[in-house]
Amino acid sequence: MGMLRFTGVPFVKMHGLGNDFVVLDARSRAFSLDADRIRAIADRHTGVGCDQLVVMGPARAGEADVFMSIYNADGDEVSACGNATRCVGALVMNEGGGDRVVVETRAGLLDARRAEGGGVEVDMGPARLEWDEIPLSRRVDTLHLPLIRGPLADPVGVSMGNPHAVFFVPDVHAVDLTSHGPVLEHDPLFPERANIEAVQVLDRARLRMRVWERGTGITRACGTGACAALVAAARRGLADRRAEVILDGGSLEIEWRGDGRVMMTGPVAASFSGVLHGSLSP
Repeated sequence: MGMLRFTGVPFVKMHGLGNDFVVLDARSRAFSLDADRIRAIADRHTGVGCDQLVVMGPARAGEADVFMSIYNADGDEVSACGNATRCVGALVMNEGGGDRVVVETRAGLLDARRAEGGGVEVDMGPARLEWDEIPLSRRVDTLHLPLIRGPLADPVGVSMGNPHAVFFVPDVHAVDLTSHGPVLEHDPLFPERANIEAVQVLDRARLRMRVWERGTGITRACGTGACAALVAAARRGLADRRAEVILDGGSLEIEWRGDGRVMMTGPVAASFSGVLHGSLSP
């Protein structure tokens, strides 16, 4: 493998509740990315280190302010990431001094607004609940997916622009996600793999969630996963349509509105900025 010809490309390291990103800006300077480069940058020992690499590009839709591409640490591109949307929304709002931006993704247009306390609220769009929207490899009841592994059984399937399997358990800390997560992620039921959530219902307004993200592994937070967890709990009658979802890295406020759209509110933070160096090698 050759050296990364990325010398001089600036980045910002950001996170939402510990779900961390390297954000690159390609709006005025285009550059090429491949899986080797992404993995090298995401490597926590020899690169910058991140759960996902995010690239801001010129908007394609007329009403959008920025296009966001998202790549997991393994180099695969994904369509949606709630925490990354909040981070990019905050960056673009801070640049322009506004209180609202429209972030374009491969999953659609996402409306981001400033929230009280310095956080960002994102309209994550509608939850998709049909088997072919998630997508699944065959027609099944998405309220009761035919999956079981160890203590994880009978999940709810939800798409928030990416596929999720939400398992309800008595104690999230008793679940070995390191063992069960990768097997369930690659189950044949999921042609595009899946994010795996273990959710404990504390009460109708509070859910405790841990997550195995496809292509990344265990992360401290997952915005789309928190949205999927609330939707799944509400569909099962276990929670109201607005709740706090408590993740390893902190809490998100999620609301599944009557029109089917899911609102997510939470904090963002910039950790540091820097410039990529050519010695990063895959």
